[in-house]
Amino acid sequence: MTLIDTNILIDIWTQDPNWYQWSSGEFGNCLAAGEVAINPEIAAELSLGFSSETDFQSALALANLIRLDLPFGASFRAGEAYKIYRKRGGRKTSTLPDFFIGAHAELSGIPILTRNPSGFQTYFPRVALISPKLVPAPETTRP
Repeated sequence: MTLIDTNILIDIWTQDPNWYQWSSGEFGNCLAAGEVAINPEIAAELSLGFSSETDFQSALALANLIRLDLPFGASFRAGEAYKIYRKRGGRKTSTLPDFFIGAHAELSGIPILTRNPSGFQTYFPRVALISPKLVPAPETTRP
């Protein structure tokens, strides 16, 4: 089983020009190897892109995703990681969902498919990650 990060599904559903090929290929590899899952934190982040719950539930069903409950123990572990992040000078207040995702994977012993591995590597080093080796810088155009 693999826990899939929000960014991977967004890449696939929006056919992101930079990440669609990598994300859809790795998603397919994970499906071929076993089940691919989301938890309530991932679902909440994903739901922002849908205008109705019906559309959202349909998209989840088409993606063949397993829905996992968040283990209660992930709450404490996520909070610990978030405290370390803030003590190290982290200022973002919207990163807490990633700490829940990392804690869930750590407690359940399952890998995460993500293209943003740095936070997971830093705060959950025991979690196996499936991620690109090098994230290319975004392309910029000059007027």
